Amino acid sequence: METRISGPTVAVSKRVVEPSILNALPHFAPLAIFPLIVCAAMYGGWWLGGPFALLGLTDQLEKNLGTDERNMDPATTRGNQLFLYKLSLWLWGAFWPAALVFSLWQMLASDHLALWEVGLMAAALTFAAQSIFIVGHELIHRRIPWEHRLGEFLLASSSYPHYATEHVYIHHAHACTPLDPGSPPKGLSFWRYLPPELKHNLVGAWRFEKLRLSRRGLPQWHYTNSFWRYGTGIAFWYGLVLWLGGPLALLIYIGLCSMAVLSMKVSNYLQHYGLRRVHISHGRFESVKPWHAWSADYKYTNWMYFNMQRHADHHLANRRYPLMQHHGESASPQLPGRYSQMMNLALYPKKWFETIDPLLDRHRAQFYPEVEDWSPYDSKAFAARPDAFDAIAEIHAKAPRLTAWINRCPELLDRLQDREFADLEQPDGIGPAPQRDASACRERTRQYWMCELSLSEMRAQLDDIPAKNSREAVEAARQWSDGKVFQVSVHAMRESLSPSEAGRALSRVAEASIAFVLAAVEGDSAGRHRSGGRGGVAVAVLGALASGEVIPDEPLDVRFVYDGGSAKRNRALCRRFHKTLRGLSSKNLLLAPVQCGGLPEGQTLEEFAQQLTSPGSAREPIASARCVFASGDGEIGPRVEQALRDALVDGAAL
Repeated sequence: METRISGPTVAVSKRVVEPSILNALPHFAPLAIFPLIVCAAMYGGWWLGGPFALLGLTDQLEKNLGTDERNMDPATTRGNQLFLYKLSLWLWGAFWPAALVFSLWQMLASDHLALWEVGLMAAALTFAAQSIFIVGHELIHRRIPWEHRLGEFLLASSSYPHYATEHVYIHHAHACTPLDPGSPPKGLSFWRYLPPELKHNLVGAWRFEKLRLSRRGLPQWHYTNSFWRYGTGIAFWYGLVLWLGGPLALLIYIGLCSMAVLSMKVSNYLQHYGLRRVHISHGRFESVKPWHAWSADYKYTNWMYFNMQRHADHHLANRRYPLMQHHGESASPQLPGRYSQMMNLALYPKKWFETIDPLLDRHRAQFYPEVEDWSPYDSKAFAARPDAFDAIAEIHAKAPRLTAWINRCPELLDRLQDREFADLEQPDGIGPAPQRDASACRERTRQYWMCELSLSEMRAQLDDIPAKNSREAVEAARQWSDGKVFQVSVHAMRESLSPSEAGRALSRVAEASIAFVLAAVEGDSAGRHRSGGRGGVAVAVLGALASGEVIPDEPLDVRFVYDGGSAKRNRALCRRFHKTLRGLSSKNLLLAPVQCGGLPEGQTLEEFAQQLTSPGSAREPIASARCVFASGDGEIGPRVEQALRDALVDGAAL
């Protein structure tokens, strides 16, 4: 599905602020935390209140100082005019490691702080550590090597140096698409967002480093792999903490790092929540625009956190923080409150959704009036299979049942890439009109599913799947069956198959799956018992499956019929058949849970024949049935079929 992009013109505030000493001084405010931390670590007691007093002033200062929409002009500002702005960042980066080491020494080695003072000191460091990722983030975007390395070292102090790779090379490339787990879709809570985001940051960074080295023909463990630096940085900090205070200190330090990472992840979550770059064509997405990040412009927060709120502009250009532009409401969605408020709100999903989702809906209507249905963009299927967007959008528009399937099992979309499916849907490209190609596709599809893919061919496909035992056979048959059911359902959705043709194809899929798993049970049971005489067990299906009219979620109604041989052995085999079919019908797109007429141990052929021909018997008479599998005596199947024919001749079952 191709979407035309007609977003609004990007506009930034025309109010200009000039680089000057007076305008740079407020950005030194974050450094105030360091003397407070040092005094608290040295003296304890009331001095511990200093960092918390600074934190307590935040809300009041934000209210009193208000917002600042002024922008510095990147075109006219020279690099040497930004020295003081850069100096404030460099000093924070230099002071933090020193303050952290000094505080850890006072807490863990000097032995002059009480246990409660150590706890408050750890909380104060956690508060200060929230800026690690802000300062480290700014530095890892710089091309000057020493700045980039300082950023990595700061990130290593919070046990997260791989962020330097993941953020710059993955998040920025794929922001607001499903390829970036750091951009949560609408309806995803922070607590569900967090685990896959943490995993992807590490795994994604490692994969990128491997790819980068492979392009140069180098092994993954080459010394230029950034993970060598990351590991060294983490080893330094953990070794230092272990040396200062032992294992207990290490646990405290891990807790401090965890809280810093949690704070950063909450910030990441709210910066792109629900915002999506629309799909245009050939698997591509529109370029990043200012409306792909939530913005705010509270003056005090910009001073304390180096213009972090101007995140929309950060994705447009790699500028130093004083040059980042504020994009107003006409160009970027605005957060309804201060960053500190929003970060707290994000921890409570219900309140978060109630507050943000209506704003998100208005934002979508404002910037994308041509997109009527956002459900494909918000779906789990799109998050898992972004390359299949066209199919996802088509299914969401036409088939609610299939929509539920692909959002529950996105891997079903992979079955649309199988040659078995793709070749049937591929137009010939030789006709003068699209109608001729569509007609040819429908004819090929009918020919394949009605004639070429027979029951024996399906069994052959299943037999090619290796399975050690009946349990593995059930899993293999369920996956194979689900893929076939999805393919047939998509053909039916596109009207390449009629409902009756789809029913016949699905009936063969069900019958092949049943025969495959029961053959595996028979193989598992070989040698356990020795049957005598003409004994055997047959499996008959009833209802829609027997008449070839199966639809998805059809109840699997079966009867286990035995004749001759050991009754005990036959009943045991029937129970194993029943258990296996119950497993096959569990979480199966085609078959609902198995029914067996209350007879999991089966019934004799005589009882079965009586049930077929006796409407007045205790059990409900069977209107239609068909034998699909026979075990043991080779004549048991024909005898059951003969009983079915006799019932039809008598006419009682009809």
